[in-house]
Amino acid sequence: MKRILLIVLIFSISKVTAQTSPCLTNPVYRQFDFWIGSWEVFALNGNKAGDSKITLILDSCVIFEEWVSTITKQQPGYSGKSYNTYNGITQQWQQTWVDNTGGTIEYLEGRLNGNKMMFFTKPFAFTKDTMALRKLSFVNLGPDRVQQLGEISKDKGGSWQTEFDLEYRRKKQVN
Repeated sequence: MKRILLIVLIFSISKVTAQTSPCLTNPVYRQFDFWIGSWEVFALNGNKAGDSKITLILDSCVIFEEWVSTITKQQPGYSGKSYNTYNGITQQWQQTWVDNTGGTIEYLEGRLNGNKMMFFTKPFAFTKDTMALRKLSFVNLGPDRVQQLGEISKDKGGSWQTEFDLEYRRKKQVN
C-alpha cells in the first residue's frame, strides 16, 4: 500500500511540475538554447562589434540577452537587451529588443527551421509612404559560433536588404 501511495505521489508531483513549468519539461522551449553563453561578436569585416551574454531566466522560460557594443565614434556606449521566449498559445517564438536609445523592436513570429531560428516583425511604417518588415535570423554554426543576420523588406517580404550580419564567437572558459 505504501508503495502504491508513493507511486501516486511521484506521478502527481511530476504532473504538477509539468503543468506549472512547461519550460523545464517541453523540448520546444529548448530550441534556441544554442545561443546561450558569453560571446564576442564580430562584423563581416573582422572588427569586433561588441559583447553579448545570453542566459536563461524566469525558471528557464526566457532567453535573456545583454548586449554592449564596442565603443566607437559612431556608437559611443550603445547597449541593449532582448527577451526571447516561446509563446505556447500562438506556438511561435518571440523576441522583444530594447536599447539605450529608446529603440524597441518586437518580433512576434518566430520558428526554428533546421539549424536556423527566424523571427519576423509585423508590418510597420518605415516612412510615411512605406510599410516594412524585419527578419532576424540566428544560424547555429556549431558549438562555438552563431550567425545573426538582420534584414529589412520594404516590399512585403519580396526582397530583403541586410541591415547587419554578425558572427558570435563563444568566449573561452577561464579555469
